[in-house]
Amino acid sequence: MDRKVVFNQKLLPYLLLLPQMAITIVFFFWPAGQAVWFAFLRQDAFGIRTTFVGFENFQDLFADPLYLDTIRNTAVFSTGVTVIALAVALLLAVLADKQIKGAGGYRTLLIWPYAIAPAIAAVLWIFLFHPSIGLIGRALNDAGLPFDYKLNGNQAMLVVILASAWKQVSYNFIFFLAGLQSIPKAVLEAAAIDGARATRRFWTIIFPLLSPTTFFLLVVNLVYAFFDTFGVIDALTKGGPAKATETLIYRAYVDGRVNLDLGSSSAQSVVLMIVVILLTAIQFRYVERRVHY
Repeated sequence: MDRKVVFNQKLLPYLLLLPQMAITIVFFFWPAGQAVWFAFLRQDAFGIRTTFVGFENFQDLFADPLYLDTIRNTAVFSTGVTVIALAVALLLAVLADKQIKGAGGYRTLLIWPYAIAPAIAAVLWIFLFHPSIGLIGRALNDAGLPFDYKLNGNQAMLVVILASAWKQVSYNFIFFLAGLQSIPKAVLEAAAIDGARATRRFWTIIFPLLSPTTFFLLVVNLVYAFFDTFGVIDALTKGGPAKATETLIYRAYVDGRVNLDLGSSSAQSVVLMIVVILLTAIQFRYVERRVHY
């Protein structure tokens, strides 16, 4: 005989949802609504007088060639971070999934970097690539290869991409390893008996079965690259040199917090939010078709 728990009070489900709804409204909908409203306003230098300007903030943004460069920087940065973080994490997960001695210790060590704060992660990479005190930076200069990410924009972009991707590898590794361990071993053994080599087994069996995990991580990593990499960029390059590593989120911070241009900063926040929503919608519309659940 099945027993079911029935709550006669109709108000109880709403009371249980109330704390989460309150947090969502206060910390998401309210700030987002404020950003949208301020995007149509312009304040004077002292923040005393506010004028409704309509879409002028957006027009000024897209008429600014520096903002267009920031969009290009963000596209390069987010693509690099996502591809490197996913590829390296998948490789490490495949290696850690093998039956080797001390595999548990290796897995634990690979997860540790996720607990490091973004600013601390940036400091670690400064000790590696700084042209004067960095181990790799000094070695490159001593070998006759000029390296100074503080002066060279391409080198600076490479450093912030590597630092941001390294910070995210551990997160991706956890999900990829869990996905690999959920694949039935009998399927892989049957493929091996049929004569399929390791590479063929990976691309025809393992990777398709990992597609739900990969799709989830693709969405998460793009959001991470757009929003959560501010600390790494601020500690490493502060958007320099000559705005070569300035992304959309960092540009919004500089205009709003440093330059006190709340109208432009709010407009940039709205643009960034729309871009991320569109990218996520495109992924769910087209990329998810290739996912095998």
